[in-house]
Amino acid sequence: MARPFEHDPLGLVLVRRGGYAVGIATGPALSASKVGTRHVQSRTAAGGWSQQRFARRRGKQADELVDAVVGHALRVVLGGDESPRSSAPGIPRGLVVGGDRTLVAEVLGASALRALLGLPRRELYDLPDPKRAVLEAALRRGRALRITLTDPDQPPTP
Repeated sequence: MARPFEHDPLGLVLVRRGGYAVGIATGPALSASKVGTRHVQSRTAAGGWSQQRFARRRGKQADELVDAVVGHALRVVLGGDESPRSSAPGIPRGLVVGGDRTLVAEVLGASALRALLGLPRRELYDLPDPKRAVLEAALRRGRALRITLTDPDQPPTP
């Protein structure tokens, strides 16, 4: 079974602790993008008060990362318009997301990006830290035709 993903333009939102990449593509090429880094401290082996202090710092850094990605996605993917008409030129018709599932969900849950809810989506959570090359690879994978091979002797799985 072949499943094309021919939505044009296509929005991309990739986020991991420490990095992000957002873009919009028409056809096989990115027409606009933003790639950056944000430090989010990793876990610590400390205990007691230190552990709680580091956990609060990690949470604050992750919140700042999400806020930054929302702002960049609003500007790059939606052209700065929180409530674009669905038929407006340049507004994505499909979305490729990847990186950390929790952070992606937080970014897409922001009210500023509500126009992206309900779009057909390809999920690529196996991507490394977002860089320009990773964003371009995600675009190629997002556009790729997915083919599911089945054994004729086996019943199809849902």
